[in-house]
Amino acid sequence: MKIFNTDGSILMEIKSFERAGNNIEFRGTVMGAMPVKGRITPSEARNGLKLLRPWTLFLFLTTFLFRKA
Repeated sequence: MKIFNTDGSILMEIKSFERAGNNIEFRGTVMGAMPVKGRITPSEARNGLKLLRPWTLFLFLTTFLFRKA
C-alpha cells in the first residue's frame, strides 16, 4: 500500500501488516529510503474512526474501494 504526497511522490510504502497481541504492527519505508516499523493500538484505531464522523466521508470510503484508479 502506498501513501502519496500532494506532489505525487511516494511518502510512505507499507509492505506488511501483522497482528501483535491486541495491536497491529506494520512495516514499510518512508520516502523510499528509511525503514519503519509502527504499531497501531485499539484506542488509536478508535480515534481514527472518529475522524470519519461526517457520514458523507464514511459513505465515500465504502465506495472508494470499488472505484477505478
